[in-house]
Amino acid sequence: MATYTPKNILITGAAGFIASHVCNRLIRNYPDYKIVVLDKLDYCSNLKNLLPSKSSPNFKFVKGDVGSADLVNFLLITESIDTIMHFAAQTHVDNSFGNSFEFTKNNIYGTHVLLEACKVTGQIRRFIHVSTDEVYGETDEDAVVGNHEASQLLPTNPYSATKAGAEMLVMAYGRSYGLPVITTRGNNVYGPNQFPEKLIPKFILLAMQGKHLPIHGDGCNVRSYLYCEDVAEAFEVILHKGEVGHVYNIGTKKERRVIDVAKDICHLFSRDPDTSIKFVDNRPFNDQRYFLDDQKLKVLGWSEQTTWEEGLRKTMEWYTQNPDWWGDVSGALLPHPRMLMMPGGRHFDGSEENKDASYVSNNSNQTRMVIPVSKGGSGGSPRKPSLKFLIYGRTGWIGGLLAKLCEKQGISYEYGKGRLEDRSSLLSDIQNIRPTHVFNAAGVTGRPNVDWCESHKAETIRTNVSGTLTLADVCREHNLLMVNFATGCIFEYDAGHPEGSGIGFTEEDKPNFTGSFYSKTKAMVEELLKEFDNVCTLRVRMPISSDLNNPRNFITKISRYNKVVNIPNSMTILDELLPISIEMAKRNLRGIWNFTNPGAVSHNEILEMYKNYINPDFTWVNFNLEEQAKVIVAPRSNNEMDASKLKNEFPELLPIKESLIKYVFEPNKRT
Repeated sequence: MATYTPKNILITGAAGFIASHVCNRLIRNYPDYKIVVLDKLDYCSNLKNLLPSKSSPNFKFVKGDVGSADLVNFLLITESIDTIMHFAAQTHVDNSFGNSFEFTKNNIYGTHVLLEACKVTGQIRRFIHVSTDEVYGETDEDAVVGNHEASQLLPTNPYSATKAGAEMLVMAYGRSYGLPVITTRGNNVYGPNQFPEKLIPKFILLAMQGKHLPIHGDGCNVRSYLYCEDVAEAFEVILHKGEVGHVYNIGTKKERRVIDVAKDICHLFSRDPDTSIKFVDNRPFNDQRYFLDDQKLKVLGWSEQTTWEEGLRKTMEWYTQNPDWWGDVSGALLPHPRMLMMPGGRHFDGSEENKDASYVSNNSNQTRMVIPVSKGGSGGSPRKPSLKFLIYGRTGWIGGLLAKLCEKQGISYEYGKGRLEDRSSLLSDIQNIRPTHVFNAAGVTGRPNVDWCESHKAETIRTNVSGTLTLADVCREHNLLMVNFATGCIFEYDAGHPEGSGIGFTEEDKPNFTGSFYSKTKAMVEELLKEFDNVCTLRVRMPISSDLNNPRNFITKISRYNKVVNIPNSMTILDELLPISIEMAKRNLRGIWNFTNPGAVSHNEILEMYKNYINPDFTWVNFNLEEQAKVIVAPRSNNEMDASKLKNEFPELLPIKESLIKYVFEPNKRT
């Protein structure tokens, strides 16, 4: 899968709810990207939403309307924009019934202006258009399969009609002029910073004020809700991995009735739903249900991470800590709010002005950027969610090293007490520990080596296959990423990947080594784990660490053998790669990864380094594979693996020989 790397991104509407979370995430994660924000500061925008980004050198705010062709063309050229993420839109369905022309102007005409500017300048490499699940129209109540990206568009209200119209323009410019367009259609999003015309923040603010929560109709309408940070991550994935010309649903299969959302919020505030909920007239047309098929996006490596309970609690806490974020919003809290358009956007008084920040205005005069700051004067980044790892493999080498890394990085962790094949004990671990991520470093490799597995096949299957699959399934049920330490000893050199050629096996290649029962079980479980979208499989090979006294260390092993073969192999330097596994968990990466340093190194090359750095008197004797076969029970895997996927994600990853010197031999060098 090709990965796209932007340089200069224009994000429209980024002072709004979803786009501000996307902007802040990109600023935080990609300091090399220049992010230019274009927002006219309408009633539902707020510059405070961008406080985490405002001090970053790669951030620039421009006040203006996407409907201004001159401004848009000027920005694309002067800022060398190569990527557009188009969020700017009027989005509140209730408002569209009262002022639908404003929706046509913003959502269709504004999109058309952007597309035409892209066509004229000819420099855009990605145009990501943000649409909505409502373009599909109402989903049947009994439907068990959601709308997929090729489903017919049947909008039922003025808002969704304008979004569908904008999509048609995007598709037409893609086909007629070859613009590199991608479209997203998302479920309802909730979380901090959302303007309280939307259901969840409206209900939270009303509950805070002790007022009734108004339910349109009978409250049995069903909606799917995604937490804002999960959605921001989805856009991050689509930006880098989305295919031009494709549409991606951003959704969740977890649905809730509006009445149940209201009850959950009542319970958070210890209020009686029976006396707190008030039923009001329904809006002109209120779709019963929107249901999406999100499988296509999951293939790119994304999945929902935040549970409903956790997301709702975080949202409630944010609004209770920031009750005045939006100022006077009494009009938005009405059961049937009217259009809240405010010419010139949201205004702030002079006491909130930040004297040092500036922006480019829609007119020729340069004006200062007004960014309200908290009363404490600090506009720092939001607190990062705390991590908690659940690690299986307490007595193993990798499991022990992971714990030490967690302690070093200040990450909370606990070892699992359950056995992998015992589902009930795994469920107990999840419920008691409440982890954010699960690491599986448990497995049967055999003592002293894999020959043990040849005579203990049932035990090997029980842990390596049944246990691993059970843990993956339990994690999937709880929306948890499982980082699974697997093996690359499932390949052997063949005609397509000859020894010494530098042609490595990729993540897509089918395992071709069945010489040992251990390798058979690992290949078998890897294939089955492909069906789980919550698993990150790391293929470790011949692991090496700086601890040359550890009997599991590949260098320790071969330095103690009477004879060794001499074959180049891919290997894993744990001192360098285990910290990367933690970073992969933080990034919620999924799929199969060749978890080795780039390149290959032979036994003799390693032992030569050992002699030069550790023991100048060291000697060794080689023998060939035929001679080796006489002293082992099962054949051994020898191969080179293609680590380019990992290298692309972590460009600082060292080639195997450089990593050996830096992390293993230099620290142990005898003087």
